[in-house]
Amino acid sequence: MALKKEKQRNRKKKIYSVVSYAILLFWVVLTIIPLYWMVISSFRDTTVSVSFRPEWFPSQLTLSTYIRFLTETDALRWLFNSLFVSSVLTLTNVIFSSLAGYAFAKLKFPGRNTIFWILLSTMMIPAQVTLIPVYIMIVNIFGLVDTYLAIMLPMFTVVGNIFLMKQYMSTLPTTLIQAARIDGCSEFGIFRKVILPISKPGVAVLAIFTFVSTWNEFFWPFLVTQSSSMRTIQVGLASFKFQDATDYGAMMAGSVLAALPMFILFFALQRYFLQGITIGAVKG
Repeated sequence: MALKKEKQRNRKKKIYSVVSYAILLFWVVLTIIPLYWMVISSFRDTTVSVSFRPEWFPSQLTLSTYIRFLTETDALRWLFNSLFVSSVLTLTNVIFSSLAGYAFAKLKFPGRNTIFWILLSTMMIPAQVTLIPVYIMIVNIFGLVDTYLAIMLPMFTVVGNIFLMKQYMSTLPTTLIQAARIDGCSEFGIFRKVILPISKPGVAVLAIFTFVSTWNEFFWPFLVTQSSSMRTIQVGLASFKFQDATDYGAMMAGSVLAALPMFILFFALQRYFLQGITIGAVKG
């Protein structure tokens, strides 16, 4: 009787596994189809890409779409702008968010919890609410329209990143900090020589997530840039036209080039992406 129940239990587990894998496989296919269509369309002429009967397995491939995208637009400038903005914002967020996270996690000062909860409460405010005041301040008051500073200034430090680093640094042993203080090390010295070396996984996750989010940012750079030379790659693709007609083949080529750094970054550092899911979830 017990053996029969065990067989039924194993059969149910196998059925559950098969159904789970089938659902996951179906979801993977749905996810890959748009990416596959983007890639194959980037190697086909525009007239073929917009045909009524699309070819899922094209017979003729061409690099002319990539050549048009790189030579007839400011594509290289757009890619440089995205790389520059994402790199600078990643650096500033790593520095300021790590410092703030260390202060909130390990330092004791008056109003620490109050300030931290006020910062967290700002995350509940929709971005659309603060969009107009920030735009007026950047464009009308500071006069920074169509500049790198206009794109980067509102995102120099993000509250979510401060929260991420605070949660991570709360898990670090306080005894190391106390030992460094006994040895006469300053607070900044403790942060630089003790905290940062053992916070590399958290800093890496912060840097990756910040770079990806700023690279994919569209709406704010679209608002504060006017000239083609100041656009990022995402904004450049949205304004991509030839003679008042959209060249979909070249646009797909640009989309592949814009997505390629993210694919490389993910596959090279995927273990840090997985750490980012659970960072700060376990304390002790």
